Amino acid sequence: MNKAEIPSDPTQRWEWIKYQLRARGTSLAKLSRELDVSGQALKNTKRIAYPRMERAIAKALGLMPIDIWPERWNTDGKPHRICPNRAERRAASNQDHNSLYVLRHCKAVAGV
Repeated sequence: MNKAEIPSDPTQRWEWIKYQLRARGTSLAKLSRELDVSGQALKNTKRIAYPRMERAIAKALGLMPIDIWPERWNTDGKPHRICPNRAERRAASNQDHNSLYVLRHCKAVAGV
């Protein structure tokens, strides 16, 4: 794939990404199912930097994320971060049986 044909305009680039995914027999919906995330998570990549999703899209296209989003990635292959100490994933955000999450709705907790 010729990297020069990747549009620099974000709206055109997003349409180009969707077209390229379809040309390879996949789609944003298929990628979201493979990654076990909502479709909206991948669509958020259009507007905001989301390194995990950007890597997945780039991998599906056979490119590096910096090739598609040069304004979001450093030349060393790491995401450009506004908040450099912020992790990509927050451990406490996964609420499935996390000690911070109260399972009031669970029958086992209620003793039923």
